[in-house]
Amino acid sequence: MILQTLLFGLAAASAEVLGGGLMYLKKAWPRRLQETLLALGAGFILALVFLKLIPVSIETVGESAMLYCVIGFATVHFFEHTIVGHLHFGEETHSDAMVSKGASISAFSGLFVHAFFDGFTISVGMHFDFLLGVLVFLAVLLHKFPEGLTIGSIVMAAGYPRSMVLLSAAGLALATMIGVCSIFVIDTIGAEFVGIGFAFSAGVAAYVGASDLIPEINKSKDRIPPLVVFAGMLLFYVSDLFLEGLLH
Repeated sequence: MILQTLLFGLAAASAEVLGGGLMYLKKAWPRRLQETLLALGAGFILALVFLKLIPVSIETVGESAMLYCVIGFATVHFFEHTIVGHLHFGEETHSDAMVSKGASISAFSGLFVHAFFDGFTISVGMHFDFLLGVLVFLAVLLHKFPEGLTIGSIVMAAGYPRSMVLLSAAGLALATMIGVCSIFVIDTIGAEFVGIGFAFSAGVAAYVGASDLIPEINKSKDRIPPLVVFAGMLLFYVSDLFLEGLLH
């Protein structure tokens, strides 16, 4: 199980580096593609949260699961929008948004924490149930590529050398793997902690979908990305049915 978790984490981290690498190779990247991927990921994540993560969390640790969900939600909000000064998804190539190197460092810091919790969620999901872990992995994977594009475009808009685009994407990939490696700690602790960690992860995933991704999609002047959110929800449903049939 540990090897499988690490491989899934590595795949998610690689998608992050791929996004940053493509931004490095091509300065301007189609915004519609980024918005579409974000929308697909948002729909998938929200369906995952409400149809799987929250129900399973309550089943595992009882009513207290919702408290840990709220704590997970609040923790990500604290790090992304209280500690750091500026953080949101979406390509930042316009000159008036990210002119300060300090602002870009804040954005990287927030995304670093976000990436850590992505890895943590994969780790807890895989430890709890393989099927659920695969669904969590897919939810994370869908927004890793646009996240790599995002940090790359922020770094470029801040005026850093192009080499920093790759380094920043690699940094977020590292944060994802650090989160994934929490499995080594979780594996030595009792099942109750795993249940708490799972509920906490549900809150984290809810925040990522509802607060990080949906607002960016709603800003789009294109009508397609908001519709793709529903496609993401349908993709979750189909993936869940397919994996259940495959593994059971």
